[in-house]
Amino acid sequence: MPGMNSGLNVNDPTVVAAFRSALLHQGLIVLLIFIVVGLAWLGLREFFPTASRSAAAMPEAVPAEPQWRQVLRVGFGILWIFDGILQAQPKMAVGLPSQVIEPIAATSPHWVQQVVNWAGTAWSYHPLQAGAAAVWIQLGIGIWLLVAVRGPLSRLAGLVGLGWGLVVWVFGESFGGIFAPGLTWLFGAPGAALVYAIAGGLIALPESAWRSRWPSRLLLPGVGAFLVGMAVLQAWPGRGFWHGTANGKPGALAAMTASMAPTPQPHLLSSWITAFTGFDEANGFAVNLFVVVVLAVIGVTFLSNRPRLIRPVLIAFVIVSLADWVLIEDFGFFGGLGTDPNTMIPFILLASAGYLALIAAPEPAAAPEPTAAPEPAPAPDGIAADPVPARLAGWQSRLRAMLAPGSLGSARLGSVAAIGAIGTIILGAVPMATAQASPVADTILAEAVDGSSAPLNFAASPFQLTDQNGHQVSLASLRGKVVLLTFLDPVCTSDCPLIAQEFKQAGQLLKATAQRVELVAIVANPVDYQLAYTRAFDRQEGLTGVRNWLYLTGSLAQLTQVWHNYGIAADIEPAGAMIGHTEITFAIDQHGRVRYEMGFDPGPGTAATESSFAAELSDTARQLLGSS
Repeated sequence: MPGMNSGLNVNDPTVVAAFRSALLHQGLIVLLIFIVVGLAWLGLREFFPTASRSAAAMPEAVPAEPQWRQVLRVGFGILWIFDGILQAQPKMAVGLPSQVIEPIAATSPHWVQQVVNWAGTAWSYHPLQAGAAAVWIQLGIGIWLLVAVRGPLSRLAGLVGLGWGLVVWVFGESFGGIFAPGLTWLFGAPGAALVYAIAGGLIALPESAWRSRWPSRLLLPGVGAFLVGMAVLQAWPGRGFWHGTANGKPGALAAMTASMAPTPQPHLLSSWITAFTGFDEANGFAVNLFVVVVLAVIGVTFLSNRPRLIRPVLIAFVIVSLADWVLIEDFGFFGGLGTDPNTMIPFILLASAGYLALIAAPEPAAAPEPTAAPEPAPAPDGIAADPVPARLAGWQSRLRAMLAPGSLGSARLGSVAAIGAIGTIILGAVPMATAQASPVADTILAEAVDGSSAPLNFAASPFQLTDQNGHQVSLASLRGKVVLLTFLDPVCTSDCPLIAQEFKQAGQLLKATAQRVELVAIVANPVDYQLAYTRAFDRQEGLTGVRNWLYLTGSLAQLTQVWHNYGIAADIEPAGAMIGHTEITFAIDQHGRVRYEMGFDPGPGTAATESSFAAELSDTARQLLGSS
């Protein structure tokens, strides 16, 4: 998909080092956030000791957290933290869009690919910001869920988990692959992030729902209905699951497990997966029959909502899920690009929470006798009644009470830690939002391809050549402007057109300052250097409308002298197939002095690196303009 691939190796040392540095620096900021919040809390407790003692002595006015909610909150809190740690793996910065998001989306319909490509492109353009943001957002959600036991902060944590889970499900998991062929519970349908989102929604429920019966009526039966649907899909003919092998090739399940075995992981695990692959190839019909029956039986039992039946079946579900997690999903987090432990652990948590909600469901209470509602007190003469609804007024009063200094001082340690977790999420979300809004790639990609620009300070060698319009141009005539100078072969079909497009983009990025910058290329071809070639190159690359673009040429003697002065090699390759020349750019300031030398081999030549090189050019020009 266009734009989703930065073209860099996932282990590129420049990006990996920059990613680690960004995480280290931001980690110090996270630590500072928690220290500041903690000190502020301790200070308020000292200034308002009465409020603190009153809060400590005040009896608990809210019901205890039910076990089903605790399982979801603690379980998914730990999972979010684990996922955040996985996002900090060195390969994530570059590899997630091209090696995780893109392959998942590739089997989905075109409209899904278009939706997913938007997020994948933004990530590949800004790998450091996006990679670090995912780390802190997920760590923040996990910490928040663990420390906020109940109350508005706890429900808000669930709501944030719901929102981020849906974002990951749509853009990171391509809707969990539900629109792709071969959908099956065995491979992780409907996507782990959707289960995270569902858990977040349940955690966000108001406390009145804790005392109602509907969580017990909907949670476990909902899982059961899903499993029954998955059993039907698993049994559907023609989907490749009934055959261990077909036409000499592995069936759907065996092919999946065979692709997982080479993943870098402990040898014992890969041997288990290899053994299971061979077993499925030999007994494909029996394996699929077992899966269909198990899913159907477990699903129907969960739908019954009968605790005595469900208890042993739940144990069986846990065993089957763990077996699938190990033998088919291969844990989901090995290989350096695993983003989560896949769906089986989240499903176990969801089913366990449903069972706990069922066995703890309250008995239906008898309807109370109706009583007459008290009449509202009349408003004083001349004063209208307060038009604010009672519920809204209640929230306003709660917010004012919560923000009062005495109330902040009396807050519990868990609430204080939750505020630190919110700060951690904000630390990740703001740079990600800023990166999404920027269409220009990070210059780290250009540095990864050709290294950092080398600062210099010497007089640029003069030249006098002819531009594409037949006019004489000298370096002296460009004095007062920043000159970005490179060397291009007008008949090149590989790197030179890419470099030209990078210069063109740089001119667009400069906007109003472009009139103070000249984008200059000099011919680097000892054979095809005539004016007709430079004009044809400009037409081909759409450069004729770029006002500050100059493509210079001259006699072979003139060009040879310029190449010598700037250290450019322009040689005919063996058999005359092409011209080999140095790919480099010089940044010359307004006084005619070379200030930077930049390697300009476009490398992979992707949309991301093209934009990155353009950003490097425009940033360098602005820096020289600002230093004048």
